[in-house]
Amino acid sequence: MWNQFRTDEYQGMLAETITMAGHKGDLIHAYFSRPLGKGPFPGVILIPHMPGWDEFYREAARRFSQHGYVAICPDIYCRFGHGTPEEMAGKARNAGGVPDDSVLGDCEGAMKYLRALPYSNDKVGIIGTCSGGRHSFLAACRINGLNAAVNCWGGRVVAAKQDLTPGQPVAPIDYTSSLACPLLGIFGNDDRFPPPEQVNQLEEELKKYGKNYQFYRYDGAGHGFWYYHGDMYRPKQAMDSWQKVFEFFGKYLQS
Repeated sequence: MWNQFRTDEYQGMLAETITMAGHKGDLIHAYFSRPLGKGPFPGVILIPHMPGWDEFYREAARRFSQHGYVAICPDIYCRFGHGTPEEMAGKARNAGGVPDDSVLGDCEGAMKYLRALPYSNDKVGIIGTCSGGRHSFLAACRINGLNAAVNCWGGRVVAAKQDLTPGQPVAPIDYTSSLACPLLGIFGNDDRFPPPEQVNQLEEELKKYGKNYQFYRYDGAGHGFWYYHGDMYRPKQAMDSWQKVFEFFGKYLQS
């Protein structure tokens, strides 16, 4: 849990950029961090948001490793080229977003990478924010083998037919019946993407199919309230929900 380590215990981690096999065997970059030691450690896949494969996600990966997880954040924008995170996210946005199948292939590759490590405990969770939250829910419904998933304010989980595209042809909510692992949802009640009405709609669908889920909704918080580098940041709500994530992953990945 947050800030509960003993001051006399050893801590250390390794963090670096690696190459991994993603969708259709494509070699893509990923940011990888792990605690030092023989483990075994659970794994967490982080799916970056539309601001890009950015510094926030590298820091988030290291935060998970600080708490005993092997973390990997694949560059789902790698196929658009290289530049600053903002430039690459802009290219993806102009192309209508990263195709869902590409993201899912990269997530499955990341899962296999984590499980193959000699210090893995064979359990892998997934988390994403914003568009990455949408992808996290989608991955939990369509990838076999994940043990837990966290959707942080994922927009367009609920989508009208006119908003679907060739790259994103099905609204993730339509896959709810296939959700195969516990789900945690983190949402701000002031968000408009997704608005509370769509969060309600997703919750009703989860109840309909008897899924294992927990939703936490925060007053006074809108979209992206973890992002301490912007005006959206809400420290009290952010730290409370980070604690919820650690409790959730601790229950389903560390046991």
